[in-house]
Amino acid sequence: MVAAAPETEIQISILVDPNKPRAILVDAKRLFRASYQNANFKHVDKVFLLTKRLYDGRFPGYLACAVEYHDFVHCVAVFAATSRLIDGCELAGLELGPALAGEVLIAAMLHDTGYIRMENDTKGTGAQYTKIHVDRSSDFVLREAAAFGLGPESAARISRIILGTDLGRSWDSLSFDSEKEQIAAEILASADLLGQMSDRAYLEKLLFLYYEFREAGIGAYESAFDILKKTAAFYESTQNRLNVTLGRVSGQTKEHFKARYSLSRDLYREAISGQMNYLEAIIADDSTNFRNKLKRMDLAAIESRMASSQCVLTAIKSTD
Repeated sequence: MVAAAPETEIQISILVDPNKPRAILVDAKRLFRASYQNANFKHVDKVFLLTKRLYDGRFPGYLACAVEYHDFVHCVAVFAATSRLIDGCELAGLELGPALAGEVLIAAMLHDTGYIRMENDTKGTGAQYTKIHVDRSSDFVLREAAAFGLGPESAARISRIILGTDLGRSWDSLSFDSEKEQIAAEILASADLLGQMSDRAYLEKLLFLYYEFREAGIGAYESAFDILKKTAAFYESTQNRLNVTLGRVSGQTKEHFKARYSLSRDLYREAISGQMNYLEAIIADDSTNFRNKLKRMDLAAIESRMASSQCVLTAIKSTD
């Protein structure tokens, strides 16, 4: 059990800061060893560090990540949620074993590599691949398996597990080699939602997502405020996905918090609920601009910078 602050003071943002990747990696290793004594974590370590190099633009053949919602911080947040969900599932009897658990953690790091551009792909930020980024991520694992030290069978499993994060793909259309592999996919798909929506700056980061969608030509949102308004509907759909499609694993974070922190709460769901309650208040209050109520980032500066980037992209497209 981990010593922590009094229960009333503990929030997921205290335990998980995706802006501190080294601390997240150490925490994941601790939880991995708690479930699988003496199991080798070196492969996960290696992939974590290689993924950082990839996102920084220090991986042969690829440019640095240029999208700002699906960035390395997002990968780390999902990795952290994956680690805690694996722990909760093991405690609940949904056992993966160390080899498959390691592969799910690797899948968490590589699940959005579809936004990364190859070195000769310079005409967009990578957001243009939004609609197909999951397939591109799955393909990336197969293509770069050797560089990440993955054997053919392991790479194929990780590639299949990543496909489960595609919100546009029917879960029933997915194919898995075993029940345990399907549980692994359910863990990553759950962690992808829990990790990003529990981020303390999630509402602010929706501005980044708006511009990613805009570059991709996804016309569902008319403005930055519109994506905030429609996130409430997205939340309802994610609740159905988490509670029904992924229901047997998504709530096992509660087992994790109970066993490791003596908490009777699910800190992930609690944080997401708090975000949505605040979002409702923002939407209902038209007395001031919504940007004035989102203070964890300088939204005006971000929007000015990203709007300028969009103008540059538009100018480049017009010369094609």
